[in-house]
Amino acid sequence: FYINLDNIMNIAIIGGGIVGLALGYKLSKVKGYKVHIYEKEKEVGYHQSGRNSGVLHCGLGYKPGSLKAKLTISGIKQMIDYCNNHEIEYDICGKIIVATSHNDISLIDNLAKTGKKNGLTGLKFLTQDELKEREPFVKSLKTLFVPDEGIIDYRGVINSMSNNIIESGGNIFLSSKIKMLKKINNKIYLDNYSHKGYKYIINCTGLQSDLTYKKFSKEKRKMKIVPFRGEYYKLSKDAEKLVNHLIYPVGNPKFPFLGVHFTRMINGDREVGPNAVLAFKREGYKNSDISISDIIDYLSYPGFLNFIRKNFLFCINELSTSLFKSSFLKKSQVLIPEIRAKDISKGSAGVRAQGIDTKGNLMMDFDVIKSNNQIHVLNSPSPAATSSLAIADYIIKNYIN
Repeated sequence: FYINLDNIMNIAIIGGGIVGLALGYKLSKVKGYKVHIYEKEKEVGYHQSGRNSGVLHCGLGYKPGSLKAKLTISGIKQMIDYCNNHEIEYDICGKIIVATSHNDISLIDNLAKTGKKNGLTGLKFLTQDELKEREPFVKSLKTLFVPDEGIIDYRGVINSMSNNIIESGGNIFLSSKIKMLKKINNKIYLDNYSHKGYKYIINCTGLQSDLTYKKFSKEKRKMKIVPFRGEYYKLSKDAEKLVNHLIYPVGNPKFPFLGVHFTRMINGDREVGPNAVLAFKREGYKNSDISISDIIDYLSYPGFLNFIRKNFLFCINELSTSLFKSSFLKKSQVLIPEIRAKDISKGSAGVRAQGIDTKGNLMMDFDVIKSNNQIHVLNSPSPAATSSLAIADYIIKNYIN
């Protein structure tokens, strides 16, 4: 049986993605904390964390002073240190931002100013000769070089954090979906999985975070997660020469999505994507993945309907890139005109958990709230993987006492 010593603080983390694992790792390193992670899938990092593009973000375009800006700048440094200490592969190869229209030029200038406000150094506008030396197949009117971005093996990070948690005396329970909580004498008990009383439970359920909040806190949701599927195409071996590092468009500042871009993966593969397609299921990785309950949940939410009303053409345009390879290819050719249909084939897909408020605005920043003994990470889309260790620090410092 378990003796609950007064000097031991039991903490349950619901969700075994990279944010939940980073929290578990940080807490398990502190004397006096006992960490249990509950993951509903058969493996950790099954959804967003294990399906992202493997990029280390440095905080270029995030609003100065926002949580995203602060935690990404701290997070990338911590993630690099973690990789160095645990022999995980990464490469700070830098990226370029490409202006392909005259309208993009003012936007790329603003990006550079924002990056400098966020403390980035080494930002540089490349000459055409410098661009050709770095990425000879890219077409650009103005090019911003961002030296601090890179690529990483996030699966290696996830596996390493899991091992460290267990080695530090924590536990990770797989195939363990928590259905209900009971609070007795200021302790929280979970159904069927533990007779331990937890001081805190921390909701890190990503695509399910708002539903978990509603179920556990019994409070009305003030936002909802809407899933946006990001689909990638893989470049053929012959076409890999078209991409040396990371190549991004300027992007639309109205949206948190970075636009279709080219990525060199840590294993040497090249891919292009993602689009941002409204999914018909929270964990829907194909157009044929449909959940009636999820669809009803979106359609009954004024925020979702307001978003569609304000961004209908954006949604249709992104859907076209999912349905038609030619539409996806056209977006790719804006950056690299020489790429052809034969050069790309269907690759992986991930789903981004994106918060939308009641007015239909996409939530641009991370969002964490506390409700009694419950801590809920409600909105943590990209760059949450890069920022995960810093997000853990932020939660521990501000919400756990």
